[in-house]
Amino acid sequence: MAIARPVRALALAAFVMWCFFIFQIMKPTVPLTLRKGYYKSFEHDPNLDPTNEPDGVLRRASEGYAPGEAGTARINATLLALVRNKELPGMLQAMRDLERTWNHKFNYPWTFFNDVPFSEEFKKQTQAETKAECRYELIPEDHWEVPSWINNDLFKESTQILKEQKVQYADMISYHQMCRWNSGIFYKHPALADMQYYWRVEPNVHFFCDVDYDVFRYMQDHNKTYGFTISLYDSPQSIPTLWPETLKFIAEHPEYVHKNNAMDWLTDSIQRPKHNTMANGYSTCHFWSNFEIADMSFWRSKAYEDYFNHLDRAGGFFYERWGDAPVHSIALGLFEDSSRIHWFRDIGYQHIPFFNCPNSPKCKGCVTGRLTDGDDILYKEDCRPNWFKFVGKG
Repeated sequence: MAIARPVRALALAAFVMWCFFIFQIMKPTVPLTLRKGYYKSFEHDPNLDPTNEPDGVLRRASEGYAPGEAGTARINATLLALVRNKELPGMLQAMRDLERTWNHKFNYPWTFFNDVPFSEEFKKQTQAETKAECRYELIPEDHWEVPSWINNDLFKESTQILKEQKVQYADMISYHQMCRWNSGIFYKHPALADMQYYWRVEPNVHFFCDVDYDVFRYMQDHNKTYGFTISLYDSPQSIPTLWPETLKFIAEHPEYVHKNNAMDWLTDSIQRPKHNTMANGYSTCHFWSNFEIADMSFWRSKAYEDYFNHLDRAGGFFYERWGDAPVHSIALGLFEDSSRIHWFRDIGYQHIPFFNCPNSPKCKGCVTGRLTDGDDILYKEDCRPNWFKFVGKG
């Protein structure tokens, strides 16, 4: 039986759209052409240079990374996501990207956290995206609830001031709880007791580059504590007392400050002087922690635990909007050897509106050297130049 012409036309249109979609995903990266007047955070973005894998010994996929008990090459590490049931579509998209580019070769487990039980649908659909084990964990109430020392009236007054200053998410109590949990509580969950490393993954993020080595073994073999892709400036209105409280802490505990610290990066006042002034001496530079690959031994150290407890008691996670990104970054910049912090330049990544897109034939679907596909003015939020200037690109 002949197919009607309108049906044939619809089928052809669908086929063309599908081909276009596949082309957009698989097309090679191309260098970014800057428009006239384009804000440049530095003269030459190193992402424009050819990007190779990190130097040194790299562990490749092998039978030892097979799913299940046969995977004896895996170390104590997990992919970690704090996610709600309603964020399932975005989580599936992020999983597909990371499974396609990396984890289908290494089969590290996924650990999902939620402050309410995961639905059976969430469990079914996420497990279907991977051959690796999926674990679904409920956050204990005492890990998530607002601490007893937080004054609710003062919280409401403070968030109103933050709203007037246009600080994003200021009046969302769950956002404050999330920032506190990510800063100093997540690694205390019993499900992570035997884990040393994690790779944080959020819903709706994208991964663009094939990564052919075990990133967790890279961290372990090369004595790295923390890995990042993007470094930005924070909103100084959200953290006015974070640095003063930090100075109080290190005055009481100078023994925690590492001799090879990144103090210059934390206190730079040249590139964004207004930020430094409004944040009372802090540059507001931080590692954008929606992507982080880290050794939890650092968060579990006495130095970090004492620092987090000091900040927690100060109340800034609620009276201001202290995020886990500046808290983690300040702690790393002060208490860790800066040579143990690694820029994963070869991992293509996007969390709206920012990218890390290297110049590599292993990358597809992003524009080489593009920091953002948003307004040009967003380029001034790039703090990588300061990190490279004061610390390096290791």
